[in-house]
Amino acid sequence: MAEFDAPTGRAVAEFQAARGLHRSGICDEATWLALVEASWKLGDRWLKLSSPYIRGDDVDQLQTALLRLGFDCGRPDGIYGPLTVRAVQRFQRNSGMQSDGVCGPDTVRLLLMNSRQTGDGPGVAMLREMTGLSAVRHDGEDVRIVVGQFGGLSALTRQVSRALRQHAANVLTIDEPDPSVQAAVANRHRATAYLGFEASGNERCTVSYFAAPTFESVGGRALAERLAERISANAHLPFASSAEGMRVAVLRETRMPAVLCSLWPVRDVLAGAPVLADVVVETVLAWTGAPSTLSS
Repeated sequence: MAEFDAPTGRAVAEFQAARGLHRSGICDEATWLALVEASWKLGDRWLKLSSPYIRGDDVDQLQTALLRLGFDCGRPDGIYGPLTVRAVQRFQRNSGMQSDGVCGPDTVRLLLMNSRQTGDGPGVAMLREMTGLSAVRHDGEDVRIVVGQFGGLSALTRQVSRALRQHAANVLTIDEPDPSVQAAVANRHRATAYLGFEASGNERCTVSYFAAPTFESVGGRALAERLAERISANAHLPFASSAEGMRVAVLRETRMPAVLCSLWPVRDVLAGAPVLADVVVETVLAWTGAPSTLSS
């Protein structure tokens, strides 16, 4: 009988790191789902709109090809949702096919044939994000922020939300353990940015932003780097932080610049909540002045 031994745990941890998941070495639900998604390649199955949405590396490959050809399907997130369906329909119409939004063998064949003429950049997804960032108010007013937490940090998120509202930001606070629900709320709110807070499971402090093999959120990375830098530099906060690109659910499913602050130890975080809230708010307001500028 096969056993989950130390080498297997290390292999799981390496897979988690490669997929932008929290590196624990434990095959939890998120890791298992990522393993399933990684098993699919474009052309292995028919792709169509369904409930729940189809997810997989084949969808990511499809989205990347569409974006490089100029068909906007949003971020390449590996989720076959409405934006991807519409992009497939536009590609099919341009190719003289029936525009049913279903990606079958004929659509894949034409897509791959046309893709040979494109480069290897992120395509129109980057342009979409940069256009959105250019519309952010530089004074922080009318900025729509969703602040979420995943248990035990509501005292911190309340202080962050209160301080942001004092600067005329439109703030929505959500306490919901399901990251997909938080992402859906942020999308419906048409947020300028999403700020998430969770207790770190690996005794590290990180500020994460969405990054995939062919795309990263420039606005998310700019906010994450600045926030990690300011947390580490504050003498009144007894923990340092670093920024890293990840593909955890709440970052993957939000459609705006988003960061997830994984904080540890929780006792010190709560004790320093007033200072940390001030750092977060100052950083967000500074970010609205130059939302695509990375930390030097």
